[in-house]
Amino acid sequence: MQNSGQSTRRVLVIGGGSIGERHTRCFQKTGRADVCLCEINDDVRNRVATEYGLSAAFSSFDAALAESFDAAVICTPAHLHIQMARQLAEHGVNLLIEKPLSTSLDDIDDLIKLVEARGLAASVAYVMRQHPALQAMKAALSDDRFGKPLQLVYVGGQHFPFYRPAYRETYYTRRETGGGAIQDALTHMVNAAEWLVGPVTKLVADAEHCILDGTSVEDTVNLLTRHDRVIGSFSLNQHQAPNETLLTVVCERGTIRYEGHGNRWLSCSEPGADWTVEEECSLERDDLFIRQADAFLDHLDGTAPAACTLADGMQTLRVNLAALKSTDSGIWITP
Repeated sequence: MQNSGQSTRRVLVIGGGSIGERHTRCFQKTGRADVCLCEINDDVRNRVATEYGLSAAFSSFDAALAESFDAAVICTPAHLHIQMARQLAEHGVNLLIEKPLSTSLDDIDDLIKLVEARGLAASVAYVMRQHPALQAMKAALSDDRFGKPLQLVYVGGQHFPFYRPAYRETYYTRRETGGGAIQDALTHMVNAAEWLVGPVTKLVADAEHCILDGTSVEDTVNLLTRHDRVIGSFSLNQHQAPNETLLTVVCERGTIRYEGHGNRWLSCSEPGADWTVEEECSLERDDLFIRQADAFLDHLDGTAPAACTLADGMQTLRVNLAALKSTDSGIWITP
């Protein structure tokens, strides 16, 4: 429900695919947004507009640009993000851009300068930054509760066709449009790791297309990273049966762990001791995206900073591109 003193914002969601529909639904659930949709596919646009009772729906980006909006959520394939964001910013529209920020670094610096010059709010939709357990881990690290981070280890995977059965008909099938395990899945945890322990300063990656039908992009990745003096490793696949996520940070005076599939975080500070559950929460599938929508609207209202700045998103994009380059070359890369 809308809090007293908060204004209703007119928000344009661009792209009515699975993530666009989710943003539509979740911005509505904040009670703080009048959501409209831009989608070129007639069937998709009409279905989403009808199901969610949208006040307006547009069949072209140009038609949407002719209207006035407080903010836009860009949910198109990643190679289209920056061009659309520039046009929206030129119209004075605040921006929430889906991850990854783009598929190249082209024109991002110009977008950042334009956003700053227009005094606009802008954020990248790395939704894991809204998880209460990761936020609590971030606070514990910032408070130096466990000492300096020394090592970060991520292990995770899920059966992608089960959760995204239409992946063969989407951007996922091509690196050029943001597809593959590195740009579509691993990027979430790389961004979370950089948020926790600092940016990746060099990396080496190995990836392979092992099993997913209908595409040749990688579905399995191993990534070794350096975050200055912190050593990192990431292992992800998109074909295992269990849906599991573990992100562990080993520190000077203890070890902490995010357990995504359990929606909790844990700590262990004594050698040989069992894990202590620090905090666990109950989350429905949309909850993180509702939290993200609220955080973005708070940013628009000037009551909170951007959850993930364009600069942060650009840094993780550098890691994506370096990981792809390393996969192809087999050498260490500096993002």
